[in-house]
Amino acid sequence: MALVPGGSFPAKIVPAQNRVVVQDNYIDFNSVAGGQWAQQYLPELYEQEVERYGNRTLGGFLRMVGAEMPMTSDQVVWSEQNRLHIAYNDATVTAVAANQYTVAITLPSGANQGAVRVGATILVSDNATGLSTAKFLVTDVTGGTLNSLKVECYQTVPAAITAGKCSLFVYGSEFPKGSEGMNGAIEPALSTFTNSPIIIKDNYELSGSDAAQIGWIEVATEDGTSGYLWYLKAESETRLRYEDYLEMAMVEGELWSHANTAFGSEFGPQGATQNIKGTEGLFAAIESRGNVFSGFAGAAGPGSGAIADFDEILKNLDKQGAIEENMLFLSRQTALDFDDMIAAMNGSYASSAAASYGLFDNEKEMALNFGFSGFRRGSYDFYKTDWKYLNDASTRGLSKQIDGVMIPAGTSTVYDQMLGSNIRRPFLHVRYRASETEDRRFKAWITGSVGGAYTSDLDTMRVNFLSERCLVTQAANNFVLFKGA
Repeated sequence: MALVPGGSFPAKIVPAQNRVVVQDNYIDFNSVAGGQWAQQYLPELYEQEVERYGNRTLGGFLRMVGAEMPMTSDQVVWSEQNRLHIAYNDATVTAVAANQYTVAITLPSGANQGAVRVGATILVSDNATGLSTAKFLVTDVTGGTLNSLKVECYQTVPAAITAGKCSLFVYGSEFPKGSEGMNGAIEPALSTFTNSPIIIKDNYELSGSDAAQIGWIEVATEDGTSGYLWYLKAESETRLRYEDYLEMAMVEGELWSHANTAFGSEFGPQGATQNIKGTEGLFAAIESRGNVFSGFAGAAGPGSGAIADFDEILKNLDKQGAIEENMLFLSRQTALDFDDMIAAMNGSYASSAAASYGLFDNEKEMALNFGFSGFRRGSYDFYKTDWKYLNDASTRGLSKQIDGVMIPAGTSTVYDQMLGSNIRRPFLHVRYRASETEDRRFKAWITGSVGGAYTSDLDTMRVNFLSERCLVTQAANNFVLFKGA
């Protein structure tokens, strides 16, 4: 039997007539068969990735300002103190006889009855300007909710008091000789707030073949992972992204405000039977119970512009907890506005020596620092820093809605329903589900049959991530959210 070699017979060898590169006698790595990896010649290859976006992680904000503590329930409940003194914002004063008046109080939401008693002395001021005041002695309290007062004036009552809505507060009491004691007692009331944890999940998955495939590029990530196996980078970046989600969900979380949707199989067999409740994040808590300042101005010199806006914030802080030390986490533009605001207070800001912030002589060889990390205004200290989350082009940097947030430093005292006692906690802290047998702060586990796991017959490695947590924003009335105009 004759030998039949592969291809045509007899074999024909066609040498190249010239010393040139041709397709027939060189391997083409750029072809489909070659994997489209390189050119015909081995390239000069940079083995390491270029970190063109720097450190891409965004986490760390909550670690700077708060803490993490376990919880064992589906809901966290805390109570906050109300104001010590008795005051009402919405009241109407009506004259009924010489020196005699009635005061109708509009009770705030949640109040069952008024707290002003017979014998109390009150100061009333008009809401329009706050410049007209009158002082009264309460002689009788009527109405089913004790919100109608009969009073007599100490001095002449200005016309503005009876012309519109007024505010009042109790500043003391006065009784005649031989009179009975104060009738009724005031029971302090607590404001109770709740929040519920949400379950945050993610995963990374790859086949066994991909886990055994080496690459030509040395990969590296922000957490120090490195090597020539691409899946190391993919798993590491999934983990880093998930860690950022844990913080971003606490900042952006919203409560579910409508009826639950009938979820289908996309959430698994139990998806249609469980409710989505949402959780109250930092921004939502401040907008609901805190202070919002819209359109913070740039620098315009002392007495105007940003400093005038900031002084309005200080006046409001005086009405709240008056916490002396506060932290400002700002977007780039707002941080620059604060720098300009502080610089504008310098006497030479508008002159040719505008760079002379301190007590030194400005010289051309001197390197100047045009930024400010902290300042004091009134009786308050403020520490300023950029918040990367508000600047990153793949997160809040896409939106101009939020310009920054002011958070009080230190701790607050609250009554813990579970412990039955007063405790001190950071104003911001995270609660995560945990017990003696289950810790859901940050769970990570591997399933499949690759990477050391032997839990199924699938030729894959699946890295699972899970956490169940919520943010507790206490004393939100001391927080300020800066929003765009």
